[in-house]
Amino acid sequence: MPRIAGSKKLKRQMSPMFWGISRKEPRFVVTVRPGPHSKQVSIPTAVFLRDTLKLVTTLREAKYAIYGGKVKVDGVERKSLHHGIGLMDVVELEGISDIYRLVPGKGHILTPLKIKNSEKSVKLVKVTSKQNVPKGKTQIGFHDGRSLLSDEKVSVGDTCVMQIPEQKIKEVLKLEKGAKVIVTKGVNTGQIADVKEIKEGTFVLPKRALLSFGQREIEIPADLVMVIGKKEPVVQVA
Repeated sequence: MPRIAGSKKLKRQMSPMFWGISRKEPRFVVTVRPGPHSKQVSIPTAVFLRDTLKLVTTLREAKYAIYGGKVKVDGVERKSLHHGIGLMDVVELEGISDIYRLVPGKGHILTPLKIKNSEKSVKLVKVTSKQNVPKGKTQIGFHDGRSLLSDEKVSVGDTCVMQIPEQKIKEVLKLEKGAKVIVTKGVNTGQIADVKEIKEGTFVLPKRALLSFGQREIEIPADLVMVIGKKEPVVQVA
């Protein structure tokens, strides 16, 4: 079998803070391999079990659980220590009743949130690209690396409520005035706001969203927010 390029380990001092690992233990830690999310915005499965959830105490125990098919991400078994778990991914663990969704919160871009069992088959995915293809279809790309052909009318920046693992779009949440959004990066990470206005990009400025947090209003790039509902969040995010 050919070797996959890239290192399997990372110096602890170089790991993102939201992994929640101690930096005074062994020099290296398991890292993320190429997959649905980039290294900067995801947590390796082994680190997630051992350091974030603290369900296992050693890498050996994490390997036993992962190689044994006890970890499902978005309803699919993941048997790699290096699989990256990212924004809005739903994680199920065999033998444990708790189900987790990765959301922005507590100052970190990723925090595990316990969700209801009824929500484990629903995921929010942000539209990051779309392209017309033959036969009148549109290929839609999402923030978690998946893509599909659909007739849905969506725009880049909208959010789709997707049924997993079937990858079926149930609803489209438009990025528009009045929408409920969550901030995914920056000093306001994890805060939920109402969209007061969407400002189109210019030659020198990106598309921006004017957000209201009650008494306070800020304007940030639209790339830093994700729509989570029309009036209220459609799933648990906080």
